[in-house]
Formats: sequence, structure tokens, C-alpha cells
Amino acid sequence: MSVRLGPPTKRGTPKMHVIVIGAGVTGTTTAWYLRAAGVDVTLVDAADLPARGASAANGGMLHASHTEPWNAPGVGWDLLRYLGRVDSPLLLRPRALPGILPWGIEFLWNSRRARFERNTLLNAQLAEYSLRQLRTLQQELKLDFGFVESGILKIFQDPKSLARNHAASAAMAAVGVRFEEWDNARVAAEEPVLEPIAHRLCGALFFPDDAIGNAAAFTRELATAAQRAGVRWRPNTRVTGWRLFQGRINGVETSAGPMAADAVVLASGFAAPALVRRLGLRLPVAPVKGYSLTLTLPAEWQPRLPIIDDANKVVLTPLDGQLRLAGTAEFTGADLRLNASRAANVLAQCRRTLPRLPEYLELETMEPWTGLRPMSARGTPILGPTRIPGLYLNTGAGHLGWTLACGSASLVRDSIIGADPALPIEPFQR
Repeated sequence: MSVRLGPPTKRGTPKMHVIVIGAGVTGTTTAWYLRAAGVDVTLVDAADLPARGASAANGGMLHASHTEPWNAPGVGWDLLRYLGRVDSPLLLRPRALPGILPWGIEFLWNSRRARFERNTLLNAQLAEYSLRQLRTLQQELKLDFGFVESGILKIFQDPKSLARNHAASAAMAAVGVRFEEWDNARVAAEEPVLEPIAHRLCGALFFPDDAIGNAAAFTRELATAAQRAGVRWRPNTRVTGWRLFQGRINGVETSAGPMAADAVVLASGFAAPALVRRLGLRLPVAPVKGYSLTLTLPAEWQPRLPIIDDANKVVLTPLDGQLRLAGTAEFTGADLRLNASRAANVLAQCRRTLPRLPEYLELETMEPWTGLRPMSARGTPILGPTRIPGLYLNTGAGHLGWTLACGSASLVRDSIIGADPALPIEPFQR
């Protein structure tokens, strides 16, 4: 990757020009909010369509209620316990260790309880704001992405885990997170597909303000709306370097040639660290692999509500007549190969939650997917300006990328145009 020097972009025009690198849900929402503020925007991605990466088939949940980073206290022991085990919900591949060692040290350092609780609250505040922004955007644009304000049900088999989650949810009431306690009878009545396992449960928590939606459909619908509003879309365009003048970013080098800009937002997910390394920046973001399965079910087998099964570590989301199953986190480096045994593990987890699923449902009848979520070492997204003038970040949200997309994009927009932000951006800066 190269770094080129060139003359600065002329600022005599009434609009500034910003390049957004990455057309996943994070980059596309950033492009939209900048354009809505009157900024001239170019959206660049190496893929042919928006949402080709981590946004393509995620769990589909939009939740301010579950914003805990994955580096909870004790995560180090969990990683050692699951080391190399393909049937585990959290898998560390030994071959990935050399590549993630510096990131991993910071990841574990942030698992100390005080930092974990602080970062959980930061995520929750941003998630609440983000969902408000999403609702406002949806009222304005009426995008077709299966958005349903259904609430989310989390079920438990371990009383200690239920107590911990209850305490964590109560703590987040300060930022507006509401929840209800359900007993087993209520669970079976409200969600009949769980009736066969209701006797095993010790209770559940229901979060009425959470929602669901298809992240890929949202991203592509919003990208279309953004283009109609004037955003220039540059697919199949790989960023290969940076253009600087007197220490300030003033454009990028790409596979299609140089592009000038007043500022650049890097929203390219797990690829972001490699892009900024030539600039002398270290970005603590690593890929964490996730799996999902999408299947079509008869109506009688379809859950009414999105479900998080605490014991079986699986997410079940009804999306547009289909069921999206998601689970597992795998530290395996930038490996996008779909491992059939890991995908089968997600299905096995689901069968423990929904034992009445028809036997004919095998991997061959489903749409398996794997993606690399860009996870920051501290468990919160990395947002806003860097020490290099003209370069802004919107990356590292990991499993919360869909939930935090509209809020993160709004904060980054405000930092670029000099508007007063709804939340302080400083806690999210690198």
C-alpha cells in the first residue's frame, strides 16, 4: 500500500467532500448521514454490492439490552477451556495466536470488571441513541428491511446466570433499557415453540424496546436512497494508499485511480488496521468469525419472538418468513472459509432450543454463512478523528455493528461537520 503526497483539495466550494471507505452497514449509514447534512460524499468498496461482508447475514437483532463486550471477566479462562474445540461457542484457533497477540493482550486487559462495566454502559448509551436514530430514519424513508419492534426474549437454565443478567439489566435502566421478568408459564404462553423446554428453564427476561431487521436489506436499501440523494457509489474499487499534503489526509489511492477529498472516513471493518498501518497508526481491531444459518420453516415451527438462549449460546431471529440462527465466536484470523462442522454446531445448538424442529432440516436445506466481525480490543467501537488531520474512524463495533450503526454514523458526522453531538465522542476515540 502506498502513501502519496499531493496538493490539498480546494475548499472554495460550499460543500466539503468526504470519502467513506467501506459499504457495510457502518459505512453506508455514515455516507447517508453525511449527505443528509449537506456533505458531498463518495462511498467506496472493493465489493460489487453493499453489505457483502459482516453485514450480509448477521443475527438480525437490534438491541440496547445486550451491549456487553465479549471480553467479560473470566474470558481468558474460557478461551483456554475451549482452545481448539470445534463444538464450543467460543473458539480460539491456536494458529491465530501469533497474529492477534498484541490485540489479545489489550482484549484481556479490558476484561477487568471496572473497564468491562464501563464499556458495557458506553455501548448501551450509544445503542439507545442509535435505535432512536434508526426509528427516525425509518419514519422518513420507510425502507423495506423487515423491521419489527418485537422485543427480544432471553431464556435461562442457570439461576446464577439469570441473576447476573438481571443485575446487569437493572444497571442499564439508567440509560433507558427496560425489561420484564417472565416465569416459565409466561414463556410457554407467549412463545409456544419453547413449550417443550419450558420445564428446564429457571426464568426469562423480556426486553420490549428491542427490535429486529435484516441488516443486508437495510444497507442496500439505504445505499440506494443515498445514491438518489447524491452520494457517489464506487463499487469494485480497492483502496491501495493515502494522499497527504503537509501531514493532512486529502484523498486516497485506489485501483481505479486517485480520489481527492477534504476528509476520509475509514469504515472498512476488519481490514482497517492494515490500511492505517502505513500511516503509522496502530488500530486494535481484529476479525472475529461468526456463523449463521437461514432456513424456511412452516408457520407452526416459527418463533413469534426473537430468542436468545443463554444456555445453548444461540440466537433465533424470525426475519421475513424465515428463521435466522446465529451463534459462535471464532478467533481464527482473516479466514473466511465456511467450516461445515462449525455450521453444524449452530444447528445442533438450535435443536436443543427448539427440539421439535423437523428432522429433515439439515445443512443442505439451509443457507449457511460466515463473516468476520471487526472487534475492537476494548469492546466498544472506535469513532471519530485520529491524530492525522482529515482521517476519521468508524470501526470495531464487532457483534454490535448493526445495533450501533445509526448512532455511530451520527456521531462521526457531527465530529466532521463540527456539530454538537448527542453523546460525547471522546470515550470512543482511539
